Amino acid sequence: MATTAVKKTAGKSWRVVDIVVAALIAVAGGVIFWAWSQGAAAVSGPMNAVYPPLTGLIAGGWMIPAVLGMLIIRKPGAALFCETVAATGELLMGSQYGASVLFSGFVQGLGAEIIFAIFVYRKFNLPVALLAGAAAGLFCGLNDSFAPWGWNIAYAAGDKLAYIIFTAISGAIIAGALSWVATRGLARTGVLSSFASRKAATEPVFS
Repeated sequence: MATTAVKKTAGKSWRVVDIVVAALIAVAGGVIFWAWSQGAAAVSGPMNAVYPPLTGLIAGGWMIPAVLGMLIIRKPGAALFCETVAATGELLMGSQYGASVLFSGFVQGLGAEIIFAIFVYRKFNLPVALLAGAAAGLFCGLNDSFAPWGWNIAYAAGDKLAYIIFTAISGAIIAGALSWVATRGLARTGVLSSFASRKAATEPVFS
């Protein structure tokens, strides 16, 4: 039994390859963040004209590194690490949101991390990915709506609630579902051979 416990502990420990790949995901995520911010700026105008809280529907792109990083690496802290470092990368590239992106990245990564922790880092199926993305979106919506630097802090209570719901939906679909699909696709290529996620393409969708 002692040997089994040691093996389980070792399985949760980060290896050099985990750190390197997490860093690569985070760097790529920083570029995605920056590009997503530019695209969001272009489409948010029409959305604001229709109903401002609708902009929450495009928030999911900022949460991809958290869910994707965990689905690939499958180690405690992966979601938080990838999302926070990605946010740092966006800041260094010149984010229009300034230093607030660092806290945003942290809370979004935390939202996803909590879901994987609830499942003891043992379930990485589609429902869990969707929940992780939704939680990241929920935390994003709360941050944007109630933090002192939140850009929609002046919204009425009903609009804040709508925005938070939209960010959760966006996180579930864009960060959750797309990251799950991407992980399965990467697994099929063989590039995840060093990770437990190497079997992602053949894992059950719902169990």
